[in-house]
Amino acid sequence: MKKILLEASFSKIYMIVMILISLLILGGYFSYAMFTVSKEKSNAISIVTGNLTYELLVDGEKMNTLSVPANSSKEFIVTLTNPNNRVARFNFYYKGELPTGVVAGYIIEDGFNTLPPSEGLNLEKSGTTGSSNVYKIRVYNNSNNVITINLGVGVGLDYNDLSIEDDEYLFDEADLSVSGVLLSTISKDNKFDDGEDTFITGDDPNNYIWYSGKLWRAVSINNKEKTTKLVTEWVISSVAYNYSGNSNFDGSYMESWLNDTTVDGFLGNLRETEKFIKMDSKWNATMTTSSSKPSSTTIVEAPVGLLNVYEYVTSYTGTTASNGYLNNGLTWWCLTPYSSTNNYYITHLGSVSNNDVIYTFGIRPAINLKSDIKIVDGNGTVSNPYRLDGDNDTDLNGTFLNTRYSGEYISFGTGENDLYRIVSHETEGLTKVTSTEPLNKNGNFVTSVFGSNSNFLNPNQIVVFLNTTYLTVANGYLNTEQVNMIENRTNWYMGTVGNGVDYRLAKYTDSSMSSTTTSAYAKVGLLRFGELMTGQYTRYGIKETGNNTSNTARYWKINPYDINRSTTTNADAQGSAHYSTSASGVKPTFNLKNNVIIIEGTGVKEDPFIIELSS
Repeated sequence: MKKILLEASFSKIYMIVMILISLLILGGYFSYAMFTVSKEKSNAISIVTGNLTYELLVDGEKMNTLSVPANSSKEFIVTLTNPNNRVARFNFYYKGELPTGVVAGYIIEDGFNTLPPSEGLNLEKSGTTGSSNVYKIRVYNNSNNVITINLGVGVGLDYNDLSIEDDEYLFDEADLSVSGVLLSTISKDNKFDDGEDTFITGDDPNNYIWYSGKLWRAVSINNKEKTTKLVTEWVISSVAYNYSGNSNFDGSYMESWLNDTTVDGFLGNLRETEKFIKMDSKWNATMTTSSSKPSSTTIVEAPVGLLNVYEYVTSYTGTTASNGYLNNGLTWWCLTPYSSTNNYYITHLGSVSNNDVIYTFGIRPAINLKSDIKIVDGNGTVSNPYRLDGDNDTDLNGTFLNTRYSGEYISFGTGENDLYRIVSHETEGLTKVTSTEPLNKNGNFVTSVFGSNSNFLNPNQIVVFLNTTYLTVANGYLNTEQVNMIENRTNWYMGTVGNGVDYRLAKYTDSSMSSTTTSAYAKVGLLRFGELMTGQYTRYGIKETGNNTSNTARYWKINPYDINRSTTTNADAQGSAHYSTSASGVKPTFNLKNNVIIIEGTGVKEDPFIIELSS
């Protein structure tokens, strides 16, 4: 009997144990189903796994996509919230590979969080609304299509590591350095690595950069230092390269003009050069008769240089010179000597040639941006160039114009002559400006003659035109308020210049700059030889259409060439001389008063400064 009862007890115990085990297994299954990692379903914003949920907001709206138009950049504020009544673990990713030309990453700034790793990050429960992390995501879309990035979120218990699938990718921190953005967004078909530098190539890649009042093109990135070489999109001035018989860059007029820290040269008119520019840049000025990569026989150290002929030719790998993005329809000097007396230059057709260094051709300065300079806006297109951190001023209302930079645009003038540019601050407190193009009247270029001789003195006709006809409001060039903004007296320097002379002779009697040249006072004058903004900076000199090679496309400078001829800048940016009785275009230049302030605009061509006289 005891044996039977014992067997019965064992049977009951066995059954109870088996039931308990079964319940544990079943409970474990449901626990797994309830609390294991949950993945976002298609087009879902909030999902539930047992009692775990999340909320995803993009720019304050419930959505899980980042949409960016073609050839543009955009920033998104993404908020991830834990609304659960307990701590939960979250990660955050995007689905599918990014298209070619698209780069996305998060930005670390005050007020924004670092994105969680693949295994997830715990979010606490706090209050009634749940705790949140806020992220900033920047997307550069340099493709020709609208792109949409689909976001995903993983959620689970705080002690469960999360994971992502093969087609899911974590966002990395955005590399906002100039070199990082360019290397990431320029397609592989538009890049060429010669082992030392990675060149940007092609017809019109998105490599436009705005810096210090000028539009630049990014040419190459140094593979080791990650500096970025820039060259101005347009010709900034035109001077003789050097005196006859010496084609060296070192010690030349060209090197002097580029690195002149006064208002008479280029470097002195750039913004915060020590911050932006690699001041000990190395320029390969080795003499060669080939456009292949030169040896490093002659290296010149200077902040500013020119492109050598190899760099120009490399930019149009896979295309032709006439289509390459560095062909701007103008004539400009290269760095490279061809012989002891000749240097390479680029013709207005984009071809490579060479000529005697005494001739005056256009200048396109080149610099190397430091590796730590960051891009903060823009998408690299001509209408929306990349903007640099520290050179992206947006709230300038009330700022004095005399604090701004050479090359920045001003809304000034009327009708078809309503755009001007800052030249320099040659006179303390004043702002010298010039019309962006030679004057037009009803679509035709306005011309004038100097008169009986080449001096900018009364009664020569061009002096009368600028200081009477141009200033008369009824003639439609300026309004009354604008006339009142112009300083009444400016001293205009009229040094005589000729082939192969130092640009400083336009303002000083000799290279030691011991005393000034002949000068005259007038309200309105002209740019002088070698001054900033004396180059042309639209294709073929003036406009994209029309007869841009005619005499009316050239314009006068103020300096005599000799007693009968005055200097001009031609349609392709070459300097030349014409008889004072011949007709050429007119580019009014003057100083604006020291109390002119900015009330609107950012100074770029598409958004010029709106100005007024302060009270």
